[in-house]
Amino acid sequence: MAPMKVEDIRAMSDDQREDAVLSLKKERFNLRFQRATGQLENTSRLREARRDIARIKTIAAQTRAKKK
Repeated sequence: MAPMKVEDIRAMSDDQREDAVLSLKKERFNLRFQRATGQLENTSRLREARRDIARIKTIAAQTRAKKK
């Protein structure tokens, strides 16, 4: 799975962003378990998931700041 694009994140509603963050956190949790048990094949996906979460949270904060 490729990193999420900023344009796609900006097009999401607030609820969709929250759902995306929750699903990425679940994925990251599962990836950490796979790494610990030696089953993780794509190690870069951990980094991508972490950065996707940060990207979504940053854009959400920017949109909240614009609404004020």
